[in-house]
Amino acid sequence: MPRAVTADQFGPPESYRLAEHDPGAPGEGQVRVAIKAAGVSFVDVLTARGEYQFKPPLPYVPGSEYAGVVEAVGAGVSALAVGDRVFGSSLGNTFAEAGLFNAANVSKVPEGMDFAEAAVFPVNYQTAWHALVDRAAARPGESLLVLGAAGGTGFAAVEVGKYLGLHVIASASSPEKQAAARAGGADAVVQTGAEDWREQVKAANGGKDIDIVFDPVGGDATDLAFRTLGYGGRHLVIGFTGGLTALKTNLPLLKCASLVGVQMRGHALARPEEAAANRVKVMELAGEGHFHPAIAARFPLEDYVAAMELAFSGKAAGRVVLEMA
Repeated sequence: MPRAVTADQFGPPESYRLAEHDPGAPGEGQVRVAIKAAGVSFVDVLTARGEYQFKPPLPYVPGSEYAGVVEAVGAGVSALAVGDRVFGSSLGNTFAEAGLFNAANVSKVPEGMDFAEAAVFPVNYQTAWHALVDRAAARPGESLLVLGAAGGTGFAAVEVGKYLGLHVIASASSPEKQAAARAGGADAVVQTGAEDWREQVKAANGGKDIDIVFDPVGGDATDLAFRTLGYGGRHLVIGFTGGLTALKTNLPLLKCASLVGVQMRGHALARPEEAAANRVKVMELAGEGHFHPAIAARFPLEDYVAAMELAFSGKAAGRVVLEMA
């Protein structure tokens, strides 16, 4: 019998248990996947705690990213077959050894990518692509300031930004995180939290204002980063791991800059064809070797508490992954 991390009520990681959990046979349009790896993100833990803006139904199996092998296919599924190596995203049900997923949201793992890399690939890279291409309409030669540059979406934004021909400036807090951002291709790195942070950013951009800010951090960082923007600048709001903030509305006016929300779930619901095309595009680019997710730590499924705590701490220089036997 396969197992899953589950709980009847939302709470901290230690309130969850590892129990037998058989998702059953796939229905029409579904596939059953033997999960081999699952990404563990800050948002996954926030959702498991019941503190995210979206609350899933109970009982709850956490997780939103996975990779594995197709075990069975439901009626009407022709693009996938038993034995295919696949990956995808889901609203829960991935901290498990098996799961049922809509075949339309499942893709084959690109050649040369292992299960752990594939598990943390889709959400991060589709988010970064959607943010920079669709929401910011980034143009080659523009400057991109990435906050939280060693985090999942931050690192993806560094790699996507470089692919798009942007001048990428990464903001990271520790030497390990700064090294990770450089490995991702950042043109310059600045010290998060430094007293002269804005001066560092300006110098890293040759004394010019910033064109695009990629912000998965929130909190005090948002106000500081918005002030680095120049005319026509775009500040992309990806998340708020550092907490919510109150940005004064005179800043967009004085800067002639925009505050732009980015949400993958909303995009998929409002423009499903565009979201599907983005998924295909980033998969193709990964298969060509352009994108390489950074993995900081791998844990066996039995150590889900430690994995969730590390992901929630924000201390990892890269992604945290659960691996199933």
